[in-house]
Amino acid sequence: MAYVSPKDNSYLIGHEKAEKLFLDCVKRKTLHHAFLIDGMKGIGKATFAYKIARFLLATDESEYSKCVSLNVLETNPVFSQISGGSHPNFKLIERGYTETDKKKVIKAIRDGEPMDEDDLQSLKRSAVIKVDEIREINQFLSKKSFDGLWRVVLIDSVDDLNTASANAILKILEEPPEKSVLLLISHNPSKLLPTIRSRCSRLHLDVLSEEYVATLLRRYLPELSEKKVVDLAKISQGSIGRALDYAHYDALEIYQTVKSVFCSGERFDLSQGLELASMASSDENIWELIINLMLQFISEMIKSGEHVDELFSLYADILKQNQDVISLNMDKRQAIIHICHSVTKAVSNVG
Repeated sequence: MAYVSPKDNSYLIGHEKAEKLFLDCVKRKTLHHAFLIDGMKGIGKATFAYKIARFLLATDESEYSKCVSLNVLETNPVFSQISGGSHPNFKLIERGYTETDKKKVIKAIRDGEPMDEDDLQSLKRSAVIKVDEIREINQFLSKKSFDGLWRVVLIDSVDDLNTASANAILKILEEPPEKSVLLLISHNPSKLLPTIRSRCSRLHLDVLSEEYVATLLRRYLPELSEKKVVDLAKISQGSIGRALDYAHYDALEIYQTVKSVFCSGERFDLSQGLELASMASSDENIWELIINLMLQFISEMIKSGEHVDELFSLYADILKQNQDVISLNMDKRQAIIHICHSVTKAVSNVG
């Protein structure tokens, strides 16, 4: 079974607590106008948000008291309408495509050859959600609700707002129209404007257990061996999104290389360090993957309970190197070699 996009995915596990909290709000008729759905990347926040949207747009309010879950059958017309982006009372806001790739999409439509999901996934998006995209929400909410039902806006994610678009969404949150619900997804809510956080009801999603990650891997990638399923679940830090990426990029092999380099001590093999550096500099996704695997290695050592201060310093140094590469456009190869030397020396000392 291939990866399923959140808008098409009805299967969600590990977030029953958040689901019950939202359902209780519905039953008590205390539904807030905005919900901040936050938690680690890749744990199902978007899938959960779509689940809420489908429930609100498919369920008669007179039936709320009888509901035991937010589930909506995939055969329900609302499911396909939201998935296809055609439901009149649902609006998705996300980073738009770059101008170059936007032209590709328009050309494909004009040529009568619309892109499939894989093609769309490969297109590049803008770095931020622009203020014009937020203004689309005002236009959407200004229209009369279809059949007097809820209007739902999903922003994926509010972390991508720039200053102008953040202020624009704040104005909407300050004066929300009736019968409207905004679902704001955030991977790092501490970086949001405090005024945005304060105007939302929070739905925090916890990281998934290794058992849940393994269950989802078996569902989405049934061709994986059981050993790979268990090993991937162990190093994915509770994120099924990360586990799927790791499976795609053969991260288990890369992790073994990371461990080999970090534990080499005086036998440090520069060629292995250069191999990691070359991989990390070749692709943004590979860079993020290798940084996460390095952090995972240090985390495992910290769990042993020894030399915590020294290991935490290493963890912080890796985070700083990552931030410097992103914000200062530093050389990735040089950053990886620096990390390898620092960690190798420190691990040798604490070992």
